[in-house]
Amino acid sequence: MEFELWWLLALPVTFGLGWLASRLDLLQLRRDGGNRRQASLAYFRGLNFLLSEQQDKAIDAFIEAVTADPDTVDLHFALGNLFRRRGEYERAVRVHQNLLGRADLAAAQRQRAQIALAQDFFKAGLLDRAEAVYTALTGTAYASEAFAALLQIHERTREWQSAIDIAQRLERLGTGSWSRQIAHYWCEIALRQRRDGDLVAALDSLERAGAADPQAVRPWQLRSLIAQQQGQGEQALGYLRHIATLRPDFTAVVAADIARLFRETGQVDAGREWLRVQLQETPAIELLDALLALEDDAEQRRRLSLQYLQAHKSLLAARRAVECAGGGAADEGLRAAVAQALDGALDNRQRYRCAACGFEARNHTWHCPACMGWDTYPPRRSEELALTHP
Repeated sequence: MEFELWWLLALPVTFGLGWLASRLDLLQLRRDGGNRRQASLAYFRGLNFLLSEQQDKAIDAFIEAVTADPDTVDLHFALGNLFRRRGEYERAVRVHQNLLGRADLAAAQRQRAQIALAQDFFKAGLLDRAEAVYTALTGTAYASEAFAALLQIHERTREWQSAIDIAQRLERLGTGSWSRQIAHYWCEIALRQRRDGDLVAALDSLERAGAADPQAVRPWQLRSLIAQQQGQGEQALGYLRHIATLRPDFTAVVAADIARLFRETGQVDAGREWLRVQLQETPAIELLDALLALEDDAEQRRRLSLQYLQAHKSLLAARRAVECAGGGAADEGLRAAVAQALDGALDNRQRYRCAACGFEARNHTWHCPACMGWDTYPPRRSEELALTHP
């Protein structure tokens, strides 16, 4: 084998190239390590700002961390969540969409980014886009969360049949009983059908509501409305009286209608007797008002209101006693002044308060507009509830 001179030259060149490559690798490792250290420091600074409720500085620190180390997925989630909490939904959407655009994202992280993106859309009020993303997640580990969010969307858009379907799927997932909500959804459908003049369909929906929740009061109230619309006063009264056997405390909610129907059907004496029994068993100012509405004798009205005030010392009871108090014309000015003073004291105490969030309403409602809860309003006003639940 003949020796070539250029072999001697190749050896040092090869050695030099190897040394240069190792130096470049070392520099890259140092650069990567420096970036990671910079990202780590920025991340911890962001956490510190977040804990001290300095969200602006926390966002700046997280942006710095993401810039230093774009591969850190958790930093993207932290940044997106901060944007959403601040109401900067467009920036939150961009962060999560950028994550979803990465081809190397693991399946679990991709689903996590999808649920975060759906939350961005929901908070931004883009319900159609949020619904599309949540629907895509119903077959994943986030199924329960996705279905719960879809239920809120269908409630907001008043798609009651879709809400029923979602609630039933949530029950099958073992998330608890949704019978109360399903009964209200059927009642909402019945109300729509009644407005459209389809009373047969409305009554069928109310049957379904009662089957979903046998203790539900609202279906009986709506049955009474339909019966009154059809001129069936006796039947309408029977529906409302049935509420007293289901949930006696809710008789107060329909007491005024009960008194009116007793009078319209010519059963004033029977109505007074029935209301006296209810007032004794489940005292409420609405039941007293209903009884007073059927009592034409002024002296008996005064006696009834005074008895209620003695047993239930509330401002509402005092107001009724003042209204029914006897006396001559000389006492009229005093009664009017006392009544006006009581009205001022009762201004914020005659309302119904949501048991879930505390939101107050002047009239009893089945659905809280603040927390979106169903059946969260007790049937008694705040003034009287304070006497039984101090």
